[in-house]
Amino acid sequence: MTEPFPAPQPSYLSAVGSPKKWVWLVGAPVLALVLAAPAWNSAPAAADVAQLDIAAPVSTLAVKFSPAKQDITSSQRNAIRSAQQYLNYSAFSRSGLIHQLEYEGFSTADATFAVDSLNVDWNEQAAKSAKQYLEYTSFSRSGLIDQLVYEGFTRAQADYGVNAAY
Repeated sequence: MTEPFPAPQPSYLSAVGSPKKWVWLVGAPVLALVLAAPAWNSAPAAADVAQLDIAAPVSTLAVKFSPAKQDITSSQRNAIRSAQQYLNYSAFSRSGLIHQLEYEGFSTADATFAVDSLNVDWNEQAAKSAKQYLEYTSFSRSGLIDQLVYEGFTRAQADYGVNAAY
């Protein structure tokens, strides 16, 4: 049996059922995407970005490739990338980072070139290293300074690092 009058519908159903509102609900977002597409395409392509400027930001460290040395070999470029990755992960002294790159298979010349090409605050690296040591074990001030010197930091860098960590 049919009802003489249609059952009342909630207001939200009648709004969606309207063909004009469907056009606006679907058409407006599509139009917005079409208009925004040229702005997305105006961003520089990945190939246009400098290849060595891809390091993840480090909290307080300035670890970037110095633009003065642009004419480099692929081995030097890879050594620079490895050095940046190591510094983003952990603290190193200059000599410790060179030794780590040599252990990874880079020549002494390429490892030294890579480390010297980066703008690294070695005092901040010593402070970071001292804090990392203190997170895992106990040290006296003099013992921590000796440990940092053993790691390859200078005495002045080790003093700075321990003072920052305590």
